[in-house]
Amino acid sequence: MADAPPTPPPSDPSARGPDPLMDSGARALADALRSSFVIVRVIMVVLVLIFLGSGLQVVEPQDRGLVLRFGRPVQTSPGALLEPGPHWALPYPIDEMVRIPIGQVQSVSSSVGWYAGTAAQEASGQLPPPGPSLDPAREGYVLTADENIIHVRGTLRYRISEPGLSYQFDFADATNMVRNAFDNALVYAAVHYRVDDALTRDAVGFREQVRMRLDQLIGLYGLGIMVDQVELQVVPPRRLAAPFAAVLEAEINRSRTINDARSYASRTVSQARAEAEAIKSDGTSKRKRLVEFVAAEARRFEQLLPSYERNPELFVQQHKTEVLLRVLTNAAERILLPARRGQKPYELRLQLSRAPKIRNPVPPPPPDDHGDEH
Repeated sequence: MADAPPTPPPSDPSARGPDPLMDSGARALADALRSSFVIVRVIMVVLVLIFLGSGLQVVEPQDRGLVLRFGRPVQTSPGALLEPGPHWALPYPIDEMVRIPIGQVQSVSSSVGWYAGTAAQEASGQLPPPGPSLDPAREGYVLTADENIIHVRGTLRYRISEPGLSYQFDFADATNMVRNAFDNALVYAAVHYRVDDALTRDAVGFREQVRMRLDQLIGLYGLGIMVDQVELQVVPPRRLAAPFAAVLEAEINRSRTINDARSYASRTVSQARAEAEAIKSDGTSKRKRLVEFVAAEARRFEQLLPSYERNPELFVQQHKTEVLLRVLTNAAERILLPARRGQKPYELRLQLSRAPKIRNPVPPPPPDDHGDEH
């Protein structure tokens, strides 16, 4: 039996040369991995930029911003509030931007003491028709200080006080708290006012009472708001509208009559004062003129006194003559009786039927020259 040929020893792979197929695959895989790493890095950079850019927030003109970091305010002072404009904070969930409407006027309505009506009636402002009686289960009302019933509703306009943290974070529903305070103020003001005062006589005071109670409750509850305006509508019960209208008309007539009386009294007093001032002024002027006249006469008498003392009889005769001449200037006839020293009086004889004086005769007409020629 012939011997089998010897089996060749196994070949060593390291002793072989490089496989061209394996080299090309490795290179392709390496290139693919490098490209993937580049894309992943670019995507990661883009995601980081997007993540950081999400922290850019804009605060509206009517708002103020506040940054919360892990649910807590970063700063709580009023100056820490962010002004309107763009601001950056760390992205959520690290930071959160809360916008507080500081400059926005907000409003709540109260119907705690008003009728129960439909939405259409509320929108049109019409009152529902009166029923046979008041239903407390459906209709609201308030009691006055004199145990009467009125219906009242109102609108409260307010703004949040800076920094607004208590309004934003201390209440689950701050708007509802403000509405409850408004309801309380309406009921409180009603029980402190009589029905006539709340409806007509002192409606402004009733509104101010509501506002004072609101301010008190705002401070008590720490609502952190400021009241801008309170608008109220107060009406009597619907079934008593006509009697209340009659009372209102009587009140208006009463006020008109009182005002007319006061106006008349004011005019009369003013006229009397003016007349009194005129009389006083005229009396003062007359007094001044009389004093000046008497003073002038006194000075004149003082000037004449030396002449009288030198010769009283001559002084009297001279001045008597001057007075007579001044008095009898226009007299047609003058009869003077001189003074007599003896006891026997003068005998005065007057001729009563004297002949009248003949006036100057009318001169004859001048001769006619033409007649003389004939």
